[in-house]
Amino acid sequence: MDETKPNGIYGAPPPELAPVREDALQFSPLMPGAQSLEQCKEGELASLVIAAPPGTLERRYTLALGLKALSPGAELVALAPKDKGGSRLRKELEAFGCSVSEDARRHYRICTAKRPDTIIGFGDAVAAGDMRFMETLDLWSQPGIFSWDRVDPGSELLLEHLPAFSGRGADLGCGLGTLARAVLASLKVQQLTLLDIDRRAVDAARRNVSDARAQVRWVDVRSTGVGETGLDFVVMNPPFHDAGAEDRALGQSFIRRAAECLRPGGGCWLVANRHLAYEAVMKPLFRNIALKAEARGYKIYEALK
Repeated sequence: MDETKPNGIYGAPPPELAPVREDALQFSPLMPGAQSLEQCKEGELASLVIAAPPGTLERRYTLALGLKALSPGAELVALAPKDKGGSRLRKELEAFGCSVSEDARRHYRICTAKRPDTIIGFGDAVAAGDMRFMETLDLWSQPGIFSWDRVDPGSELLLEHLPAFSGRGADLGCGLGTLARAVLASLKVQQLTLLDIDRRAVDAARRNVSDARAQVRWVDVRSTGVGETGLDFVVMNPPFHDAGAEDRALGQSFIRRAAECLRPGGGCWLVANRHLAYEAVMKPLFRNIALKAEARGYKIYEALK
């Protein structure tokens, strides 16, 4: 290992399966403030550990960029649960020209490889997973972003019921900016802050929402809050999955953050899956909660502070 070069980590691999140096640079787009593999120079890293994403296009894109970032002969460790891409890791790395050793522990596949002198199929893998304009959506998007190639049904239902807003507001978990574009159709909106934990979504939203009244920020709303108070409105389709597993605390945290940033009388419009009982967390935070629509497995609420 070249001690003069930094080591890298992508995501949050279980430390007992893939030990990582404390000074390793983080490259996950889901961790605000992390470095970017896209901007990493070729041969810049001495080693890299990747918690491989479950989506095929996103995973091959990440592996290709990770290999490029390594010095020739430097070590890459890639791991994932067997049923979330792990069973494919070895073949994918071998297709890039790597010699691979594989281990299996705790339902994970752990692959160790050396960066080859030539990364076979690098250009194809990067092109397939890169940002692109989706004509069907009329939006820029990228594999790995939530609902990257379609309008998810929850947001679709919320779009059908959003009122014409006015004043200052925020879109929590803005994604590609689909809701934001609808909100900004009202000329009475003075300012809209778009926030997302995914750097790729933030990059896409900046392309998709060019309105001067909008600002886009890469933050984890759960830990940092919105960063503004006295807002007139909030719109959101809060997440409820973390690493593929349902986590209702995610949506509950978004609801608390919405209440914190609204002025008295301000309103939060949100969509939720029908089975998610968010009413209990909303009741102590808002003076009035109205069910505005219920269809196709989703519920639309307006909550007034």
